[in-house]
Amino acid sequence: MNSNEMTMPRAIIPDTPGFHARRRLKQEAWFLLFRGAVVINGLALFIILGYMVYYGLPAISWDFLTGQPTEGGMAGGIFPCIVGTFYLSIGSMALALPMGVAAAIYLHEYAKPGLFMRIIRLCISNLAGVPSVVFGLFGMAFFVAARDLGGLGMGVSIAAGCMTLAVLILPVIIGTSEEALRSVPDTYREASLGLGATKWQTIFKVVLPSALPGIMTGSILSISRAAGETAAIMFTAAASYNPTLPSSIFDEVMALPYQIYSLSVSSTNPEASLPLQYGTSLVLVTLVLGMNLIAIVIRSRMRKRLSQ
Repeated sequence: MNSNEMTMPRAIIPDTPGFHARRRLKQEAWFLLFRGAVVINGLALFIILGYMVYYGLPAISWDFLTGQPTEGGMAGGIFPCIVGTFYLSIGSMALALPMGVAAAIYLHEYAKPGLFMRIIRLCISNLAGVPSVVFGLFGMAFFVAARDLGGLGMGVSIAAGCMTLAVLILPVIIGTSEEALRSVPDTYREASLGLGATKWQTIFKVVLPSALPGIMTGSILSISRAAGETAAIMFTAAASYNPTLPSSIFDEVMALPYQIYSLSVSSTNPEASLPLQYGTSLVLVTLVLGMNLIAIVIRSRMRKRLSQ
């Protein structure tokens, strides 16, 4: 058998100027479409941020950031709202992140593939797309309602809000953490097991550190969603007016998203409260951006340590 007979058949590409010109034209058209999508998204982002900065920046002052709300929350400062948003965001992440990572480890490292696991993953994906108001109603029925009504009897409180937000962001953390674990090469596991490490030692000391940057990406997405939710905390944690800071996790609290909602729908003079609405929105975006930047810095340092 000669070399020509052993050669695998290949697709024949016409070698004509017209064919190559059409291919280049099609490629440029797709690239132009992608560039246009990026430009449209970027313009939308800058327009929204520009509106908030233009209308909200005049309302930003030291008294506005550190003062207490007055006139039923329709005037004054927003310091209790900032503190409440921080409590709810950090509390929900402290609850959801360990549970989400543990669930992802079990699903990817221990669970046997099969119909049951496919159903579980389908349920997790569906939960990630459920509207937040549904989680808010669930939190009100399960965490807030009295025990004789089937709930835990926490009442409207920080604890109930954190647990509701944790349930809301849990599917996102599980999905992104499982993808991060899946991106770790199997050769890492095989080398660790070959050196005599147990499965748990392999996961804890080899797989999990390699997957941490990807897990942090899911945490960044989750903390952004938790900080900006209104419907989920409306029924479980938020108060329309509470100028004092909470003294325990069982107190209700003001929050920036709910404050924006209250200023929009409850104000007797919406036009007069418009600067406060934009100012509060600008503070919320800045707070979320700050928490995201902290998470991004932590993720970049983890990547540097892994690359060394």
